[in-house]
Amino acid sequence: MRLRCTRLCLPLVAACSATPSLHDDLAARVAAFRGTAGVYVRHLGTGEEVAIAADETFPTASLVKVPILGALLARVEAGALDYHAKLTYDASRLYPGDDLLGSFADGRSLELAKVAMLMITTSDNTAALWCQELAGTGTAVNRWLEDQGFTATRVNSRTPGREAAKAEFGWGQTTPREMAEMLVRAREGTLQSAAASEEMMRCLARIYWDDEALSAIPPWVHTASKQGAVDRSRSEAVLVMAPHGDFVFCVVTKDQEDTSWRRDNEGFVLLRETAAACWRHFEPGLPYTMPAGSERFRY
Repeated sequence: MRLRCTRLCLPLVAACSATPSLHDDLAARVAAFRGTAGVYVRHLGTGEEVAIAADETFPTASLVKVPILGALLARVEAGALDYHAKLTYDASRLYPGDDLLGSFADGRSLELAKVAMLMITTSDNTAALWCQELAGTGTAVNRWLEDQGFTATRVNSRTPGREAAKAEFGWGQTTPREMAEMLVRAREGTLQSAAASEEMMRCLARIYWDDEALSAIPPWVHTASKQGAVDRSRSEAVLVMAPHGDFVFCVVTKDQEDTSWRRDNEGFVLLRETAAACWRHFEPGLPYTMPAGSERFRY
């Protein structure tokens, strides 16, 4: 009987040993990437993690809007801002691009909460710069980051003393580990107060840009995320509230050779492949692939 069991188990052992670990899978993808990429993954239940250049500093692009939101909510908590106060849009605030807020008529009023929503949900740059100002400027956002124990993540743009960092990294800088940790602490209710943490989670759950990492996660699974992209850097941080336990991952790139804005851009592909690999690894009994015809709804 024991011999029969051994014979039956041998193919299973061989099959398992032939399957690359999540670390090896992601490391191979990073190694093939033409540029520099950092990846951080952690399962909140088991503590399993993957860290590949996870503590290297990268450009944030629009990931910087997460700490801006954090500092903004801190001012709301302190009573310095009314989250539902009516603000008046001034056309001089326009940041060139396709922002929704920038299409508003001069003198149009809207709530602060809606400005914050536009900053996160549609990654509106005009709204984000306004929120950065209302949060107390980049200097105040960086002070908030320091108070929260984040040592690498900083706002550089429009922040005195950060000119050299801005020249190197752009609007902001971070590490994959720190950006993932920010989402984890919001999920656990420890990113400042439980109320502010919960509001951050609600904001990060309303994302318009779902073409990359989010497209590899089933739509019936709740996620909180933020994306960022400039020519030579593509990034995404996602916390997935999966059926068998929450997990978080963050991918950030820099110095990309592929600066295209097509769906097959190497950075975008890395974001989707990382998300898919994490889902397969942590939820092997719930396989998911985008259905046929999905490309009609993706850019």
